[in-house]
Amino acid sequence: MVTADLVLASASPRRAELLRQIGARFVCSSADVDETPIAGEAPRDYVLRLALTKAEAVLASTDGVLPVLGADTTVVIDDRLLGKPDSEEQAVAMLMSLSGRSHRVFTAVAMVNEERSAWRISETSVTFAALDEEQCRRYWQTGEPRDKAGAYAIQGMGAVFVEKIVGSYSAVVGLPLAETWELLTLFGVSCWHRDGH
Repeated sequence: MVTADLVLASASPRRAELLRQIGARFVCSSADVDETPIAGEAPRDYVLRLALTKAEAVLASTDGVLPVLGADTTVVIDDRLLGKPDSEEQAVAMLMSLSGRSHRVFTAVAMVNEERSAWRISETSVTFAALDEEQCRRYWQTGEPRDKAGAYAIQGMGAVFVEKIVGSYSAVVGLPLAETWELLTLFGVSCWHRDGH
């Protein structure tokens, strides 16, 4: 049986895959938290608040033996936070607002145990090619944008929209690995296990 060294406060298969990529041993337990931004909240404050809230909620629901890692990602264009689209119209509007322009992706990672908490925030610039509405509608039909901040997945079919990225690719997917590694090291969690052992 594989021993877990931490809890990932997420149901995201993408975050789990990234954590597996660096050889971490973990279990997943997601928390249902309100992701509504507070009026006037800066993007960095928003993602940090949610990453911490997710981690703390999961910690409270466990026996507290293992540290908990939470993460949150948001897409920002023209100082607007783009969350997950609720409809095809919303997704198309989001994608068209990103068309032919650069936007910022903020991802926060937070680690907590019963004694302390620590966090890191990653900011990445992503530049999209020019899109047309028909492309956006066809992309929506694939189902991929439905649960993605900004209505696209850089690690999926949405990669065809991306002309340039400056910063952390893994952060845009949902978990900045360099920053996550720092936190795991800080909390004494070892990685680089082969096949989870």
